[in-house]
Amino acid sequence: MEKINSLSLGNGSGNGDRPPFDKGDIQMTTNPLSLLSNHAADLGIVLPQDALPKFDIYLRELKIWNEKFNLTAIKDDQGIAIKHFLDSLTPLKFIKPGSAMLDIGSGAGFPGIPLKIVEPSLKITLIDSVNKKVTFMKHIISELGLTDIEAVHSRAEELAKTKKGNYDVVISRALTNLSDFIKLGEPLLKADGVLIAMKGSKADEEVKEAVKIMGKRKMQVRAIERLSLPMGAGERGLVIIEKKIQ
Repeated sequence: MEKINSLSLGNGSGNGDRPPFDKGDIQMTTNPLSLLSNHAADLGIVLPQDALPKFDIYLRELKIWNEKFNLTAIKDDQGIAIKHFLDSLTPLKFIKPGSAMLDIGSGAGFPGIPLKIVEPSLKITLIDSVNKKVTFMKHIISELGLTDIEAVHSRAEELAKTKKGNYDVVISRALTNLSDFIKLGEPLLKADGVLIAMKGSKADEEVKEAVKIMGKRKMQVRAIERLSLPMGAGERGLVIIEKKIQ
């Protein structure tokens, strides 16, 4: 049965229908890593001792690479901390420690790398069809000394030919509509695995539109969690989908 929760982080009030990760900067003077730590606590997440230094390196490297390769439209420190790093951590409570996770369309590493920083036990595969983004992710993985995580230049359709049924979790952030994500992700899931779609404020509409494909794939919505990112950074809708028990 579908479970719906709502959560507000800090003083976030949302920005209409635009997902928080689309465009725009957050103009604040507060230390971005302090913002990240404080608002992660609002999610019930205590960052590991080595997390903030890693996020600091990640932020600096992302800004440097972004000048040449246009990896993200979000360029200010606070925007990166909230709209990329914190946003990436919102689904953590739905992911069991030690899970094998596939992040489809990872871009500059979101949400997979922040999740790995905070929960090192995860075994993560990041895929993207844009080679410069994969090159950047490999660079960050090396710079941060992360293990049991790889970045692959591939598409989900290609990966399914060799990794069918391999993952406990398949996740995407602003990749495509929910129906298409289910088509891409379901073949890669283990029998008891979950799909996590990170959406904006129109998550409910996408769920309604995906009812038919969920029926065909014998899947169902386990939960929808709505939350507001702080400082007006946007509305989120996390859609958790599982295979029906036969």
